[in-house]
Amino acid sequence: MKVLAINGSPHMENGNTAMILEPFLEGMKEAGANVDLYYTRNLKIGSCNGDMSCWFKNPGKCGQDDDMQMLLPKFKEADVIVWASPVYYAGITGPLKNLMDRQLPLHILGESSGKRQKVVLVSSCGFWDISMFDPLVAQMKALYARPGGDTQFVGALLRPGADPMRDMMKGDGAAVLESIFVAAKEAGRQLVKEGKISEEILKEISKRLMSDEEYKEAANEMMEEMKKLANQ
Repeated sequence: MKVLAINGSPHMENGNTAMILEPFLEGMKEAGANVDLYYTRNLKIGSCNGDMSCWFKNPGKCGQDDDMQMLLPKFKEADVIVWASPVYYAGITGPLKNLMDRQLPLHILGESSGKRQKVVLVSSCGFWDISMFDPLVAQMKALYARPGGDTQFVGALLRPGADPMRDMMKGDGAAVLESIFVAAKEAGRQLVKEGKISEEILKEISKRLMSDEEYKEAANEMMEEMKKLANQ
C-alpha cells in the first residue's frame, strides 16, 4: 500500500498537527504501508492560474514548472492520501489549499483513475470546541465523498485543544495524553489492515482532556507566553 501524506502546518514536525500525524503514519508503516511525507513549507508550489490548459490544451499536464511536477505522479500512484493541517480561519492553511488546487490535471472531466483512493484528514485546533472542525470536514467530504467518485473519505483524526496539550506533555499530564497517541497509531494500523478506522478510535483521539475552566486557564497562560516571546 502506497501512502502520500502532506502536512500543511508551517511548524512542520514541531507543530500540533504533527503530534497526531506522526503516530498515525507510524501505525501505517508498522502495518506494512510505504509512506511518503511532505511539508508544504519545504515545497515550491504556486497557485493554480485557472487557465484550464491542463484539461484542454495539454490534457493531464500542468504548465507550471515547480514541485507539483514531482508530486502529481505520487498522487496518481497513492492508495491513501493523508491531508494534515491545523485549522486556520475555519479551513486548511493557504499553501495546502494551493497544493490541493493544483491536483486539477489528475481530474480531467469524465476520466477515471481506475481505482478508488482512500482519503484521511488529520487536523488540530487551538480551541476546545470540536465544532471548529466542521467547515474543514465539510470541505473534505464535498471533495472526496461524492457518490460514484474515485475517492473514499474514510475519516478525520481531529485534535481540539491542541495548544494546552503542549504544556501537558511537559509534566505529569504526559501519561494522560498517551492514550491519544496510542489511538492515533492504532488508527493507522486499522486503515492498512482493515481499510477503515473505527469511530471508537476517532473519538478517543478527540476526547476532552480537561474542564472548560482548566482549558481557559491553560489558554490564558499560553497567550501570556506568546506575548513574552513576541516582545523579546
